Amino acid sequence: MVNRILATFFAADGLFVLGGVLILAVALISKSQLGAETTLDNVAHILVLSHCPITFAIVNAGFIFFTFILSLPAIILGMDRLWLKIHGWLVVASGIFTLCLGLSIWFETLTTRSKLGIMWKEQPAAVQSLLQQRFDCCGYLNSTSPPFQVDRACPTPLAAAQKAGCVGPFSDYANHFLDVIFTADFGVVAIDAILLLCIAIVLKDRKDRERYRQIDLKNGFEATI
Repeated sequence: MVNRILATFFAADGLFVLGGVLILAVALISKSQLGAETTLDNVAHILVLSHCPITFAIVNAGFIFFTFILSLPAIILGMDRLWLKIHGWLVVASGIFTLCLGLSIWFETLTTRSKLGIMWKEQPAAVQSLLQQRFDCCGYLNSTSPPFQVDRACPTPLAAAQKAGCVGPFSDYANHFLDVIFTADFGVVAIDAILLLCIAIVLKDRKDRERYRQIDLKNGFEATI
């Protein structure tokens, strides 16, 4: 008969490592996209990605894999509790790491407009022009602050004055993108919490089994006497 407690732990541990795979895959794909040529379709995506903690995400994924590997001795050594406790503490550390990543991205969404304004000013005219065409807007706050770039979206000062600045659509795009990322991070933290609960249950189960085994041994010894 399958031990349901252990089976639940296996499932939670599997979800835990899958969370690490997800973080690593997204981080590596994002890192490769940063080196791509800037185009009308990807300019906003690349700019937002450039301010995400991609390196820390890769480190976080590596720590998750390390934590998962240390769960294997706890699985192989059926009644062992030491490795399981070590695994539990590492899951806590991993969860805190992931939570900090998610919170850092969430805090970014609270100051999106001001930070994107700084980012806008740092970009060359060609990138600003691509953003204007991407969001059909002129300038950042408006066509004069900072001054718009002449392009298909804003061919003349009169046409530019009739369009809104890029702060609205650019901020909405960045916030939606960052919302998806930090929500995924918090989802991984939720899996960590479930795994931690499973570890505690397995520890309690193994402790009880060991206690019953000792009682049985003691009773058997006394019976022979």
